[in-house]
Amino acid sequence: MGYVTTKDGVEIFYKDWGPKDAQVVFFHHGWPLSSDDWDAQMLFFLAKGFRVVAHDRRGHGRSSQVWDGHDMDHYADDVAAVVSHLGVQKAIHIGHSTGGGEVIHYIARHREDAVPKAVIISAVPPLMVKTESNPGGLPKEVFDDMQAQLAANRAQFYRDIPAGPFYGYNRPGAEPSEGIIANWWRQGMMGGAKAHYDGIVAFSQTDFTAALESIDIPVLVLHGDDDQIVPYENSGVLSAQLLSNSTLKIYPGFSHGMPTINADTINSDILAFIGS
Repeated sequence: MGYVTTKDGVEIFYKDWGPKDAQVVFFHHGWPLSSDDWDAQMLFFLAKGFRVVAHDRRGHGRSSQVWDGHDMDHYADDVAAVVSHLGVQKAIHIGHSTGGGEVIHYIARHREDAVPKAVIISAVPPLMVKTESNPGGLPKEVFDDMQAQLAANRAQFYRDIPAGPFYGYNRPGAEPSEGIIANWWRQGMMGGAKAHYDGIVAFSQTDFTAALESIDIPVLVLHGDDDQIVPYENSGVLSAQLLSNSTLKIYPGFSHGMPTINADTINSDILAFIGS
């Protein structure tokens, strides 16, 4: 574990576990969480002989709670700073939710890093917000309401999300895990309110269409068909269509938080993909 300082003076926290000569798998977390959200994946792939790296996005987790730079360009450049600092070019990049957008933007923006493969899980691309050219998106009012709830009572908002739609715990017959809910809340409250407020705009209004179309490496696209946060029809399905070398897998009944509550399935499918 350590920190790297970006060119604009932001301290980015990272974890770097495993043999230095092993294939690197680099994990990108979702909003408003931290690298801790990848525990189930990092321990699994470490045990399989990989070197695993994950960072806390600026304003999230243990990274600097700066007031600015909460956009995909800065997010991607912060990743590049960690990659350069650790010398982990040609890592396999895996992103969940907002982290999936970060992966796509990083690969498209930083061509100097010859990323061999990538995985995006329950990811926000191509574009979340509804526009004339994206009629299947969610109305902007949905994201405006998220910002309003965050500003009014972030602690309660960050309890309601994991206790409800994020893991599908609001579905009939669901068995909520208090530990998982509390861990989501803990990660969210570690970060900065300003970063999270601006991050809602970053993940909802960034159009990744051109980036997706420019990527020709193998990309595994994973999504659950009961994702209440990032609906799969307008995200995973469209992303797979825009990518020239994609493999799409839709899981019946899986929620947005499937990397945590369905880790065995997700880890196995990622391992099969990156090992092939």
